[in-house]
Order: sequence, then structure tokens, then C-alpha cells
Amino acid sequence: MKFVFYTHSLISDWNHGNAHFLRGIMRDLIRRGHEAVALEPFDSWSRGNLVQDQGEAALSDFSTHFPELNAEIYYAGFNHEAALADADVVVVHEWTDPALVSEIGRIRASGGTFTLLFHDTHHRAVSSEGAIAGLRLTEYDGILAFGETLRERYLNAGWGSNVFTWHEAADDTLFKPMPEVEKTGDLIWVGNWGDDERSAEIIEFLVQPAKALRLKTLVHGVRYPDHAKQALKDGEITFGGWIANAKVPHAFAQHRVTVHIPRCPYVQNLPGIPTIRPFEALACGIPLLSAPWDDAEHLFRPGEDYLIVHSGEEMTTRLREVLSDRDLADSLARSGRETLKAHHTCRHRVDELLTILADCGTDRVTRKLVSPEVAE
Repeated sequence: MKFVFYTHSLISDWNHGNAHFLRGIMRDLIRRGHEAVALEPFDSWSRGNLVQDQGEAALSDFSTHFPELNAEIYYAGFNHEAALADADVVVVHEWTDPALVSEIGRIRASGGTFTLLFHDTHHRAVSSEGAIAGLRLTEYDGILAFGETLRERYLNAGWGSNVFTWHEAADDTLFKPMPEVEKTGDLIWVGNWGDDERSAEIIEFLVQPAKALRLKTLVHGVRYPDHAKQALKDGEITFGGWIANAKVPHAFAQHRVTVHIPRCPYVQNLPGIPTIRPFEALACGIPLLSAPWDDAEHLFRPGEDYLIVHSGEEMTTRLREVLSDRDLADSLARSGRETLKAHHTCRHRVDELLTILADCGTDRVTRKLVSPEVAE
């Protein structure tokens, strides 16, 4: 089958975690013999910021690391109807321009034989409700929400009737342990500052514990204002800026422990959604400690796959324990990766997507799902 994904960007992962997940999904679809194409706007905010931050050469990272992936940039006047004429499945991400969201729905309603899905991987349904409520989704065959609480939000608001939970996951062909890599640091955190959604939590659960324990700490991310960079400096933390997501497994392998610091909108309004970074960390087999979040859907085994802490003081204590107790660190790494490999890889999500398509797909898609020439 031919899958077309409308995404904010596949090429750039600058402050854009959906690119991580979509790359893994497309790679798995291609391995199964399907065709996968991503369409992204010429004025992508993420891609533009990547070039401004790192220069044009940073764009080559995408083709270097993912030579099998096809990303096409569309401009004003692009013929979307022609581009979708031979598509079997079209997945439209929620950052797509609202006018284009409506236009693709019109194409579907006007005779398009593809299955049309809307994909939401953000907290705007609660933090910017009007932006989602204003989207025209009536012509869409289904909605993919990256958590059960978000799915319920869509259903309760009447934004769709066929709404499916479709969590993010790790591409475990890329995110995996690298035992051959030498440990050069203690603590690493890969995460963006962004919009003051977790500013106080970063200080409490990262900066202060790292400083108290005098850990050799590295932070990678973007959108750090000057005062945030100064806070890291005051905590004797190295700030590495942007890192291509494909290089994160090596960075994890160089360190002994990492942390998860969820954004407030997820903790307060969308419990059960961990976002993609914890999946990737667990896939790499690095011990993970997390600031409070509610695993409402029982995705993991708290206390076995990772440790939950409830204060900066507890984070300091638990970091000291993990760094001084090799058996504890190894147990966390082994258990977390075990759960990840069993339930939360991009292969699992493609299986789930194909099941969803069997449930809400057009006749054209359902015929291909059972056709022997496309069966695995």
C-alpha cells in the first residue's frame, strides 16, 4: 500500500518530536514492502529554525541517517489532489495548516478512495482547545490520538466518532544499547526548555540534584533562554544545544543515567502520555528516573522499568543510589528495555495501525490488507 503522511517536518527534528516517531513508522512500513512518503510545508517552523541554528549542512543529517525515507516539500499552489490520487492511506498531523486539513477532507469526500486519518501528538486539545475545535474533521475516517485521555477528549468534545489510541514508540532499530561505547559522563538529559512548561521542574529535578551530587552532566536541547543557560552553568552542567535525534543513542551510551521531566500540560491534563523521549531512553538500556507523572494506561512497570521520584531531594537520593549500585542500575536498564521491546516499538505501532485500518479503512484498503501479495 502507499502511505502518505502530512507532517510539520520529517527532515527536521528541531523541537519536533513527531519526526522521531514518524521516521520509525515509515521505516517499518518500508521494510514490510509498503511505500511511504512524507509531505511537509516549505515554511516548516522546525526546519527553518534548524537551518538558522545549525546552518544548511544540518539538513544533510536527515538523508545521511535515513537514506530510505522520502520527504517532499510542498509550496503554495501544490496540487494535493494529484499527489493523493494513488494513495491508499493518508495521515494528517495536527500541526498541518487548518485550511489544508479541510482541503484534504474535501478531496476525500469528493471521491478519494484513500483512508484518511488525523493524527494528534500534542496537548493543544487542552491547552489551545479552540485550535483543535476549529478543525474540520468530519470527512476523516478516523483520528489517532497519542493517549487514552486525549482520545476521550476528542470523543467528549464531539470532534470525531472513530477515535483510536495510538501511542508513540521507539524505533528500536536505531535506539538500542551500545555497550562498546565508553562512559564519559554521569547524567544526561535530552529535552527542550520551551514555553516555560517545565522550567521550575528542570531546576528542581535536574539542575539542583546534579549540582548537589557534583555529577558530570550533559544537557541537549533547544529554545533555552539566556537565564536557563545560566542556570545550567551555575549547576556546572554542560549545555550541548541541539543534537540530531539519530545521534542520541550514542550520547545515552556515553552516560550512566538519564531523567524524564514531563511538561505540565501532560501531567495535569493528559495523564498517561509520557511523550517519546522515555520510550527512546528505555530502548537504549539506560537507567531512567522520572519526575512525577501518572502512568494511567499501565504502559510500564514503575519501580522496575524506571524509578519515580516526587521531589528534588528524592531525585538526589535516587540518583546517588543508581550511580553507586551497579546491580540496581543494570536491573532498571534490563527491565525497561524488556518492556519496551515487548510492547512499545514502532513495529508494534505499525501492527496497531494496520488493525485500525482494518476497522475503519475504505474497501480499497481492507482488500489490500487481506491480499496475499501484501501480507507479511
